[in-house]
Amino acid sequence: MTDTPPSGVGGAGEQEQGPPPQPWFPPGSQPGGYGQAPPGAGVPPGADYGQPGYGQPGYGQAPGSAYGQRGYGQPGAGYGAPPGGWAPPPQAPKPGVIPLRPIAVGEILDGAFTSIRRNPKATLGIAAVVLAISGIITTALELLFLSRLGVTTGSGQALTGAQLAGMLAVVIPSGLTAVILAFIVQILLTGLLTAVVGRSVLGHRITAGEAWQIARPRLPALLLATVLTALALIGPWAGLTAVLILLGVAGAPGGLLIAVLLPGAIACVVLDVWFWTMFSMSAAAVVLERQGPAHALGRSWRLVRRSFWRVFGILLLAGLIVLVASSVLRLPFTVISAAFSSGSAPLDQAIRPSVASLVIGAIGSIVAGAITQPISAGVTVLLYVDLRMRREGLDLALQTATGDGHAPGDDFATVWRPAGPGEPPGGAGATQAAQPPGHGPDAGPPPPATGGPPAW
Repeated sequence: MTDTPPSGVGGAGEQEQGPPPQPWFPPGSQPGGYGQAPPGAGVPPGADYGQPGYGQPGYGQAPGSAYGQRGYGQPGAGYGAPPGGWAPPPQAPKPGVIPLRPIAVGEILDGAFTSIRRNPKATLGIAAVVLAISGIITTALELLFLSRLGVTTGSGQALTGAQLAGMLAVVIPSGLTAVILAFIVQILLTGLLTAVVGRSVLGHRITAGEAWQIARPRLPALLLATVLTALALIGPWAGLTAVLILLGVAGAPGGLLIAVLLPGAIACVVLDVWFWTMFSMSAAAVVLERQGPAHALGRSWRLVRRSFWRVFGILLLAGLIVLVASSVLRLPFTVISAAFSSGSAPLDQAIRPSVASLVIGAIGSIVAGAITQPISAGVTVLLYVDLRMRREGLDLALQTATGDGHAPGDDFATVWRPAGPGEPPGGAGATQAAQPPGHGPDAGPPPPATGGPPAW
């Protein structure tokens, strides 16, 4: 009986047929691990193992498929993003000192300092010239009045009551003159610096002469707007004083007068803060929008109405910065001025200053004001711009004005002009931005958007 040999076992003739066949491995597997095959194992004839299209990302895809490419299933492009991906929103343009979008507190302060750094001749220069003229006039008046009283020589003699009364009779008029002069100087600086900072938002640098040409026609309206604001601030105190006078004439007891005075004074302070904040944008409305005095106050009221605390906080912060900077800048001049004083006692130094002391103090005031006034004006103008961008879309008009590198025509008549009836927010400039070429009421439906998210 012949036994059948087991499968795979043969004689010498069968062994000459070669080694047994190798096991099959899946295509694309690599040697060196469990269940992996040496290179080339299981690859069909003619196939180039390792080349794109076989065993690589993208194998089996339709022609033109973007699977496996950057932007589809790759880190940094978003899962499942189509070819090209969704681009992040573009950054707001920044042709000038601030980006053309609603800005934060830090950007307002930075823009105020940047406007000084980029155009020092039209900011520091204007403030220095105006304050120097004012300082010369004020110092000359003080020296004239004090020389007539014979107290500027520092004779060392104590002042008598008659001399003190005569000095007060001279100091009070000179003080009023200085206040009026400071009032005029403040208006002049506000108008000039508002024009400079307004143009710096558009990325334009103007000279002091150009700023004067812009601000000069608006100075009368700015003066009246400032007077109206001052009357609004004085009004509560005038009313309180009238009530106290009436109570005094009626023979009211002292306790009642005090009971009326204390809460009345607090109410007057609160009302002054409120009026000061609500009317703080009137100067910018007069110069940039070319509004009349009364319309400028109403315009400022509408802009600040729903942003009172934010506007008040920013203005208060800017005021504290200006106060600290002014004190630091005045300190060396104050020390030097005290060294040149005529008297030894503080009161004697205050009422009997020497010529050198007055001159040094005036120089300190000019230096401090020339640096701090542009900061204060810059914060106010940029805050005004921010309010209009938040409420009226002024950034559209500003972007249109700076799109070609220059303002379209007279920017103070178009870009800054408030939107009229039937116009989109932002005035004439925004109208152009809202309706680019090929768009408008008669242009038909807009084309479908491209590059948007897929339907899923």
